[in-house]
Amino acid sequence: MINKCLFPAAGYGSRFLPATKAIPKEMLPILTKPLLQYAVEEAISAKVSNMAIVTGRGKRAIEDHFDSSFELENQLKGTSREHHLMEIKRVIEQATFTYIRQREILGLGHAILTGKALIGNEAFAVILADDLCIDDDGDNILMQMISAHEEFKCSVIAVQEVPLDQVHKYGVIKCNSIIDRDGIYQVTDMVEKPSETNAPSNMAIVGRYILTPDIFDILQDTKPGIGGEIQLTDALLTQAKQGNLIALNFKGKRFDCGDINGYIKAINYLAIKKGLI
Repeated sequence: MINKCLFPAAGYGSRFLPATKAIPKEMLPILTKPLLQYAVEEAISAKVSNMAIVTGRGKRAIEDHFDSSFELENQLKGTSREHHLMEIKRVIEQATFTYIRQREILGLGHAILTGKALIGNEAFAVILADDLCIDDDGDNILMQMISAHEEFKCSVIAVQEVPLDQVHKYGVIKCNSIIDRDGIYQVTDMVEKPSETNAPSNMAIVGRYILTPDIFDILQDTKPGIGGEIQLTDALLTQAKQGNLIALNFKGKRFDCGDINGYIKAINYLAIKKGLI
């Protein structure tokens, strides 16, 4: 069983400056709820209750959000606005939260390695709050990935087809179909942010992972890659070469909320869905 979910949340969010100068990018709201809360709720829906969050300097708002607020609760108690706090209170009651700081921002792989102290020697989920994933037709993406992990006993990554002119933004996989299993692939190779001509496919890695604990030893030995950062893609490639990595093709809606255009699309989509516009 997957009992823990790791949330890398130490990045600067420079594409949203000046808004993110004092507000963590993970706390930017989609309607009335911050991105990180959507991610935590996704984990809870997949029956994961231990949230391990890798933070950095200036990220105290994350800890404050997933904590009780006596003054605010007391001020709203008995008023018509009290119900506004019920949703986040349910989240806090259903999960435990642990935190560790990433002292240097050295890439996603380094952030996950930093979280080792919170995870221990067990398989775990990873959610990047920047990627808001919505599946209106069934189980959420993390639940689907946990089922795949339980069946194949290896690491699982979520992928989605993207236009070829967008592959330079992602880690991109080369894969073979698993016989009789639609949407699940054996990963054989991957490239971090390839050019259109060098991309092995248009199947891009989405910000959802189930990782087996050997990933920590692999990351420990992974040399810095693009941008001088420790790339998770490089460590996943090691697992792929060992035959220990599969990909699940996510069919739902995904919004890249680390990008302003994707962020606006997510707001508009959920506003329409809730009948607000």
